[in-house]
Amino acid sequence: EKQYEPIYRNEQEKVTASGIQNVLHNTSNGVIEFGPVFNKTFLYEIKKLQDRLEMLGKPLSGLEKICFAPMSSSGSAGAESHCAVQSIWGYYNNDETVFNRTAKDREGFSTNYLDRFMKCSQNPYRCLAPYGGPIDPAIALGGFLDANDAKDSHLDGVYQKATAVIITFIIKNHHDEHKLKPALEWESLFLDFMKNWTTHEKPEFLDVAFSAERSVQDQLEEESKSELKTITLSYVIMFLYVSIALGHVKNLSMLLYTSKISLGFGGVVMVLVSVMASAGLFGYIGLPATIITLEVMPFLVLAIGVDNMFIIVQTFQREKRLSGETVEHHIARTLGKVTSSILLTSISETVCFLLGSMSDMPAVKGFALYAAVALFIDFLLQITCFVSLLTLDTKTQNAGLQFISCAKKSTTSRHPSVDDISTNRDVDTRHDLESDNFDPSPSFGVYQFFQTVYIPFLLSKYVRPLVIVAFLLLLSSSIVVIPNIEIGLDKELSVSESSYVYKYFTFLTKYLSMGPPVYFVITEGLNYSDTNVQNAICSSARCDPDSLVATIYSASTWSNKTHIAAPSNSWLDDYFGWSASPEECCKMTESGHFCPHSMMGCDECNLTPNSIGRPNVDSFEKFISFFLKDNPDQFCVKGGHAAYSQAVNLYEYNNRTHVGATHFQTFHTVMRSSKDYYSALIQARSLAENMTQVLQQKLNTTVTVFPYSVFYVFFEQYLTSWKDMFSSLGISLLSIFLVSLVLMGFNLSAACIIVLTIFMTIINIIGFMFWFGISLNALSIVNLVMAIGISVEFCSHFVHSFTNSIHVSSIERVSESLSKTGSSVFSGITLTKFGGIIVLAFARSKIFKIFYFRMYFLIVVFGAMHGLVFLPVLLSYIGPPMNREKYKYYQNKCQEEETTRRMKRLNKKNKSNNKYCHNKNNNNTSIVHNNEDNDKNENYYY
Repeated sequence: EKQYEPIYRNEQEKVTASGIQNVLHNTSNGVIEFGPVFNKTFLYEIKKLQDRLEMLGKPLSGLEKICFAPMSSSGSAGAESHCAVQSIWGYYNNDETVFNRTAKDREGFSTNYLDRFMKCSQNPYRCLAPYGGPIDPAIALGGFLDANDAKDSHLDGVYQKATAVIITFIIKNHHDEHKLKPALEWESLFLDFMKNWTTHEKPEFLDVAFSAERSVQDQLEEESKSELKTITLSYVIMFLYVSIALGHVKNLSMLLYTSKISLGFGGVVMVLVSVMASAGLFGYIGLPATIITLEVMPFLVLAIGVDNMFIIVQTFQREKRLSGETVEHHIARTLGKVTSSILLTSISETVCFLLGSMSDMPAVKGFALYAAVALFIDFLLQITCFVSLLTLDTKTQNAGLQFISCAKKSTTSRHPSVDDISTNRDVDTRHDLESDNFDPSPSFGVYQFFQTVYIPFLLSKYVRPLVIVAFLLLLSSSIVVIPNIEIGLDKELSVSESSYVYKYFTFLTKYLSMGPPVYFVITEGLNYSDTNVQNAICSSARCDPDSLVATIYSASTWSNKTHIAAPSNSWLDDYFGWSASPEECCKMTESGHFCPHSMMGCDECNLTPNSIGRPNVDSFEKFISFFLKDNPDQFCVKGGHAAYSQAVNLYEYNNRTHVGATHFQTFHTVMRSSKDYYSALIQARSLAENMTQVLQQKLNTTVTVFPYSVFYVFFEQYLTSWKDMFSSLGISLLSIFLVSLVLMGFNLSAACIIVLTIFMTIINIIGFMFWFGISLNALSIVNLVMAIGISVEFCSHFVHSFTNSIHVSSIERVSESLSKTGSSVFSGITLTKFGGIIVLAFARSKIFKIFYFRMYFLIVVFGAMHGLVFLPVLLSYIGPPMNREKYKYYQNKCQEEETTRRMKRLNKKNKSNNKYCHNKNNNNTSIVHNNEDNDKNENYYY
């Protein structure tokens, strides 16, 4: 695009007839049936609409200021009539007088506008439009091909079957945003007019769909804003659940005292801060964030952050406060038991995403970098700020104060006053011990359900083998369907069904009869004045049968396979034709400068042909610039200015004009799906590679040929989607394995089990993408990479708890891990995310419903299934053995405890009546009891 300027912008309306019968035309060849769009009244309305659109913005910001005017020497239109507009009215010179002309043919049959259309559609150069160029019937009309004919470009006499009229305004495009601003403003006028006209002025017998070049981007921004309420509601629900589930709400009257709203709110704020910090950091560096990153990253960070919050808070609540222990020491002791697990998952996820940024896919690369930094910042905030907030929240609750107003509970409460707490250490200790006498989990039902129902059922000898078999069958079924997943992202999914763009996409699929243009570009390095080079390129007399233009023509005859709809135009062949008629085409002034052939008083060019009738070397180089400046008309149709002025790059060297890089344009066939688009790209590249080989062999050159079409940049990613997905997932899994191996003390079996479970989770998610209608694209790959991070939360905490358990039996260790860690994971990440995901099902946008609701649903369901069902059963069979060092430590503690009991009994027997000795013994006893409590607490964890 920098070499040839960016591809022009299209503003388009597709108009169909509603309730109008086909038009019958009686001719000397019999009755010919035309489609309903050839109804005169219908065409008059099309003319009115086109005229009004051409007058938009006048006089200051009219169409003539921004349109593409190929016949103008400056490239700018002097009037709107000079603008390139592809419309059926171009066949009639945009003139109703021409349209209404009638005559009699030799057989006495009346000829009218229908006969003129047939003549012009067969040879568009016989009926040039007001802008001076032809009207391609395949672009100006639609709906004349059925589904079976959509890829067959060699259909004659079908244009009269058209069921849609298409008006296309071609606007100049610019890289410079300042130069592009007038075009964007006119497009806004165009869209506003069409919306109003469709709503208030459109005749009932018309149906119209319209779009501007900016429409898709505008709609994506509008969709994001419209879904903001849905996303906000999703996060509000998750926040409310976290606030209530973290607390101890036994009745509504105690809600403000026992809920953890301040703690939950603080945790959510920390997630948002980490996300914004990551975005700010990379924004400062200059790495932009995509929409995908900004929409997916908060979900990931909140999921992981909430899980860690539940583990910290619930472990703290389950750990009994020791006699005389302060809140700070209680929390510190709790952190000593959970930080290693949180560190394991956080480092695993951070390294996973950092290595995932090695992906070649920009969306995955950007997301991985943003997510890695956000997760690490969130980890730092949780082990610092969140812990501080937990300390304050606990002290506030113990003091009997509300979380918002700090209002104190009624005096009937068993909580002491604030003054008592601040002045009486014993009162504080008694209160703390009393406040810790509650159910072992804030989610009473979940914890009790796990202990009394779920764990005995799951670990029974009949259920465990069934679980293994069921998950293996599930894995196998997923692997079978993975190759059938579609690649791509249908454009209709990007907008809501109520959008005007969605209707346009529907019309595009239904009525489109010609695909987008494709350019075969030859890089600089050929001497086009050389006959051998010419023969390797052209398609006229004396040209090679396997020349570049001939190859494109051959490909167009197999359009159903090659996706090439038509032969290409060829500036080289047209230059030969133009130079062969100097009396009509090539003109120059007396001083030897270019003169338009239509100007009177100019001389013929002194062209010198070579032996085969082409310009010789000197003439070729001298007059090629004349050819590219000459406008075509009925007297000289080969003038190259309109068609080729931007297709051929000229440069001066040694006072001679040479041809640099150039391209040859043709069209793709109709593109109706993502597969059509990337298949066309594959075929075009294959064709260009073949052309390159032929040119290099014939001409002993290093030039290359490559194809370009405006959609290639968007669909190129799908050529390597499978490779990108598996490489990203593979790198992520490898990083998790290495981090788990190191941080779990090189416990190879534990690291392998974690990675195996995550691998099965991801494979099942991918497999069910087929059943849920989720295609493979950048968005789904980002979600899969995110799924690995969330799966770490489902697996690593549990395996870490299992490996640190000192029970001898693997069943007992699994049972303990499920009750302590499994219930926290379920009440944390699983239930939290379900609340937020359900809301996404009511989103307007299909892309939200499919790639957020459906895929997030799969991630949470399969993550929970593998982390809370399959993994416990797998560990019960092949889990790593008990840590012997911890077991020895436990045995030593048991011996110390037994010694302490004996000392207590001995002290009771030798109790003295001396007051000093009695107090001393009491103090010793108190110390012993404190040691006993410490031992029991450590034994409970280990």
